[in-house]
This record gives sequence, structure tokens and C-alpha cells, in this order.
Amino acid sequence: MRIAHLIIAHKNPVQLERLIGALNHQDAYFYIHIDKKTEITPFLYLENIERVILIKDRMICNWGGFSFIETTIKLVTLALGSELKYDFFNLLSAQDYPLKSTEEIHNFFANKTRTSFLSFDSSTATVWWKEAENRYAKFHFTDLNFKFKYLIQKIVNAMMPIRKIPSSLSPLYGGNKSCWWTINRDCAVYLADFFKRNSEIKSFLKFTWGSDEFVIATILMNSPYYNEIVNENYRYIDWSGGGGHPKILKIEDIDPLLKSEMIFARKFDLDQDVEVLDKIDLNNALFSNRTVDL
Repeated sequence: MRIAHLIIAHKNPVQLERLIGALNHQDAYFYIHIDKKTEITPFLYLENIERVILIKDRMICNWGGFSFIETTIKLVTLALGSELKYDFFNLLSAQDYPLKSTEEIHNFFANKTRTSFLSFDSSTATVWWKEAENRYAKFHFTDLNFKFKYLIQKIVNAMMPIRKIPSSLSPLYGGNKSCWWTINRDCAVYLADFFKRNSEIKSFLKFTWGSDEFVIATILMNSPYYNEIVNENYRYIDWSGGGGHPKILKIEDIDPLLKSEMIFARKFDLDQDVEVLDKIDLNNALFSNRTVDL
């Protein structure tokens, strides 16, 4: 059973190297995209690590922009084009980290190759659902780059009618954990083919905001593989700080992290706290032979 880890990064090559090391396994491969806004030179040494591929055709990734989805599909497509046949495609940021050992991770997924794992809110009463319509009903110029773009965006939205989501993206599935997932090969093929076939959908999505929190989940939950999807991405994410970004996890969070049934957690920052990752590594080493059956 092979896993293609698809990693999106924009800073701190040392932390990225540590993530690769924590996930290192003979059946783990790493496809890494470094944001085009970031100088690539400090990251180039990572190519010397076995089974690591740095993406040459880089993109500028803007927070909330459709560029994040485009980068994700680029990674999926590249991994699908490999001579190796990957069973799972696991999307991570470089600030994620595994809460389980590599043996536990691979053992967990080994007998679940007919299943995909992603999260979406089941209740329409959440904050995410309350703002969901605004993400696509109005024009968002997040990925554009010109002077006074947000002023012009405001004028355009005042003049233009409400945008209606295409029928192929309805009903909507999403949530603040939906950005990160582990999908099987069938879903990965369907996803890549969907964007290849639907250029008009891409044109519509270019002017959405935060589409990474609903596009992938919506496409797959409206696909023939919907009944093979588990509504759980096994990511520990702490949104207690409020706002649009999750809390940076530190040593103060170690107890709930180690007690969690999640497989991955986000997000971490070596510049703010390295001890929390040391404790996770130690725990994974001590319990590397345990069975994970979540």
C-alpha cells in the first residue's frame, strides 16, 4: 500500500524536512509544492532525500484564493502520472505533523483502500455554513494582482447580480476542516478528471473565496464514490482562538494531542515551539507497534 503525501509549503525548510522524516516509510512518497512567492533555494536540498519530488511548475498561493485548489489539483495530477500506483493521496501543509508512527499510519490505511477520508459540517447551524453563500455568491479578486483591486471588487459586487453556484457543485459540502484530506485512488482520478473536463467550473471558482473549504468535498460527495467517503479526515485542529486561522499548537497542548484519536495535527511552528514536536516524536517511538483501528 503506497501513499503519496501532497505537501503545500511556503516557509521553514527545516520544519518541512522534519515532517518528511516523521512520515518516512518505504511506501511513502512526497510531492512538495513551494509557494512561488517563496525563494526556492533553501528548499532544494530536500530533493536529496529519497522519494521526495519538488514541483518545478510552481504557483503563487494566496490565502483564501482558488490558487490553493489549483495547486492541489496540480499535485494530484502529478502523482497520478507516476509509474507507481498510489493507493492514497494525502494532502498536508508543511505545518502539519503526524500523531502516529509511520507503521501505525500505514497499517491503518492498508485495509481501507476502498475508503476516502474527508470532513464536512453536518449541521447548517455552524459559523462556516452561515458565511458559505458569500464565498461564491459574490466576486472575490483574491488571486488577482492590480491596484485598487478590492475597491473595484466592491464596485463590481454592487453592480452585478448574485452569483449562483453551478448545478454540478450542488448540494454544497464543506467546513473548516475540509481543506485537508486523505483520498483513495478512485477519488483522486475522479477529482483530476473533473477539473480537466469542466473548464467553466474553474472559471466560476476563480472568483470565489475559501473554496478549499468546500470544493473538493462537494465534488467528491456528488460523485459516484460518495458512499465510500468517511466524514472524518483524522486531523486535530484547534479553532479555539477564533478568526480565520487555527491555533498554533505548543507544548501546553501536548496532553490533548497525545490522547487524541486523530492521525495528523495542525498547525505547528518550529520558530515558536519545538518541544511539542519532540514530545510527539518520543510518544510515536514508544508506541510504534501499537495497532490503530479508529
